[in-house]
Amino acid sequence: MARKTKAEAAATREALLDAAEEVFLEKGVARTSLEQIARHAGMTRGAVYWHFKNKADLFQAMLNRVRMPFQELVEEIGDPSLADAPLEAIRLACVSGFARLERPRYRRVHAILIHHCEVFGDIDPLAMQNEMAEESCGALRDYLQSAARLGQLREDLAPEVAAKLLQSMLGGLFHDWLRNHEQLSILEQGNLLVETQLGLFRRQA
Repeated sequence: MARKTKAEAAATREALLDAAEEVFLEKGVARTSLEQIARHAGMTRGAVYWHFKNKADLFQAMLNRVRMPFQELVEEIGDPSLADAPLEAIRLACVSGFARLERPRYRRVHAILIHHCEVFGDIDPLAMQNEMAEESCGALRDYLQSAARLGQLREDLAPEVAAKLLQSMLGGLFHDWLRNHEQLSILEQGNLLVETQLGLFRRQA
């Protein structure tokens, strides 16, 4: 059999991840086997093991396709002037994140992580959620500390408290949206809430 090209191997890997998303969403992670994922993709189980060590490795790869590190969201905006406007950087990064979450893949994978995944083998969904939340809160804290140094944050509001407030609001919005995504636009509602929250944080002239 001819050896696959890198492009063909990459396409196979993506097809397996696509299949995993669909089967995990339907059956739940614990009740899904690698054999079922392979069949759903029209492949053999050997194809799965060629690309992934086990189900936990496949699950992590699926999650990585929708990871949104906060700093990356800021960097993708590509505006160097945001270094002097950390509150605006937060707002724009949140808007970018909301826009991504409205894409079907992002919603599916986060729904799997939150609602269709139990602790199973090396898969610990709570630990994964905590890691993502800690990364986000840490980045928010850094930007809010910068805003305080620049005199843009209310003097009576500690950056650490502001970061927790914003993180809690974003978490609540995220869970409300996952439960009711057909009626709630996370982009529209998120824009309003983040802008309002940052307005309350901002030092008035």
